[in-house]
Amino acid sequence: MKISFIGAGNMAEAIITGLIEKEICQNDQIYVTNRNNKEKMEELEHRHGLHTTYNMKELLQSTDIIIFAVKPKDADAVLQKIFPYIEKNTVFVSVLAGISIHFMEERLHKKSPIVRAMPNTSASVGKSATAITFNQNVTLKQKQLTLDIFSAIGMTAVVEETQLDAITGLAGSGPAYIYYLVEAMEQSAKDMGLEAELAKQLILQTLSGATEMLMSSDKEAAELRREVTSPGGTTEAGITILQQRAVKEAVIECVKTAAKQSEKLGFSHESQHINSL
Repeated sequence: MKISFIGAGNMAEAIITGLIEKEICQNDQIYVTNRNNKEKMEELEHRHGLHTTYNMKELLQSTDIIIFAVKPKDADAVLQKIFPYIEKNTVFVSVLAGISIHFMEERLHKKSPIVRAMPNTSASVGKSATAITFNQNVTLKQKQLTLDIFSAIGMTAVVEETQLDAITGLAGSGPAYIYYLVEAMEQSAKDMGLEAELAKQLILQTLSGATEMLMSSDKEAAELRREVTSPGGTTEAGITILQQRAVKEAVIECVKTAAKQSEKLGFSHESQHINSL
């Protein structure tokens, strides 16, 4: 098997790490390129023992799957550059937000098997929540290969492409919302005189425990919340402030706005290049 990465940023390296650690493939079966950051390429080669190259023929010849991980704004130019070297039966997997399968189909072979995958940054610790959608040209064997690759960095879910913007707003950007909450909790701990390291340990264990409860219980989040909210107690006092400040509504609007931005960015990138054709 040969897997080729176009783009060598954090997401690409997270996937590479997962592939090697879960023994989906061997180091020498992975080929990587980026635009012009030779230092990054040398780091990857040294750290993972993989192949790096700026030769498109070497990168793409006889490869089973391409992981397309460039910046969305660069997608059109890079697709034009690599198109002559892509073989018709190679699976083309894009992890770019907002760039549709249709957009890629128009720039690749008509029968190209194309996949969109939307992992999140927790891929770097093997805990991504990755949504995946396929076009009609992807075979069952190719689907399984794709699922195996992304299962190496967390959980996967096969979805319709029309759901990807919503999933981007929910899970793609989701880690940042949690970090934002942790920031606020750390600040509250500081204001109350708790040591930073102790506060961090308490917060992270609290989040881990709550996550485990949600995963292991059949109860809805609202029910679990009610169970720890005693009338007149400390939790009720805190929740009351959140309700007064409309925090729940703000979180809902936050996710919806991020989803709309994903849709907007995709439309902007695609229409810009379509109009220039």
